[in-house]
Amino acid sequence: MTTLLYTHELCLGHDTGPGHPENPDRLLAVWHALEGEAFAPLVRLEAPRASPQEILRAHSELYLAQVMNAQPAEGERIHLDPDTVLSHGSWEGQLRCIGATNAAIDAVKAKQGDNAFCAVRPCGHHAERDRAMGFCIFNFAAIGALYARDEAGFGRVALVDFDVHHGNGSQHILWDEPGMFYASTHEAHHYPNTGYAHETGLQAEVVNVPLPAGSGSNAFRQAYEGTILPALTAFQPDIILISAGFDAHAADPLADLMLTAEDFAWITRKLMAVADATCEGRIVSFLEGGYDLRALADSSAAHVLALMGR
Repeated sequence: MTTLLYTHELCLGHDTGPGHPENPDRLLAVWHALEGEAFAPLVRLEAPRASPQEILRAHSELYLAQVMNAQPAEGERIHLDPDTVLSHGSWEGQLRCIGATNAAIDAVKAKQGDNAFCAVRPCGHHAERDRAMGFCIFNFAAIGALYARDEAGFGRVALVDFDVHHGNGSQHILWDEPGMFYASTHEAHHYPNTGYAHETGLQAEVVNVPLPAGSGSNAFRQAYEGTILPALTAFQPDIILISAGFDAHAADPLADLMLTAEDFAWITRKLMAVADATCEGRIVSFLEGGYDLRALADSSAAHVLALMGR
């Protein structure tokens, strides 16, 4: 089993300022977690710089222009929404997030690796077509899904999101796109208060399983085994993408689900089994949330070890 790891130091340049939960220490924690001997087989690759035109796969020209025209000077920051910061280094870091995602899709298609993990930041799944939200500037998950269909030639693309917050932006962008599957478990009645079970898509197939606050392993695993995995298998994807947020961990300060690192390893193995049965094992995963550094490190390590077949 060959697992590719895409990342780039420019992702550290997104400077959110003192006290912000989404900060460069998150990526440093993930890097440190993947340094041990168990991770020696990882194929470590530098994320390429995406063309700004790639952003237009999922975002409007007006929104792209707004972000480009708002670039702050060195040492300055502006807010795109109450939670989402733009700094001088954000632009180049975002292009590496998108570049990592698209390059990983190409590499998995070319069988250069069995699967891939993109250690990038900030998260992206809240960003909608025309606006930033919830720490997210550009939605590299949705960009990657559309790239997989339109450039890599995968007719049926699945995006599975186990971040504790519903990926409203991914759902919003993919909602009326043919050949798309989006599924999410997330804490019910929590930010951004979307992702209800009745939200099922227009042309995309959308499956949402909101979990009550306080839910732990049993509820999480039942949501997948009872609802999402059967729907994903029936969809017969050509590739599976994962929005891998680890903020559903019991230690995370921003939410109230009670998962452990082993739950993230479990769902990774389950998604790999579906991928093996439907799409020659093709999986590309990318980092979304996770704001307790120890929990983030442990969960990322468990996820990547599972991708490696460990």
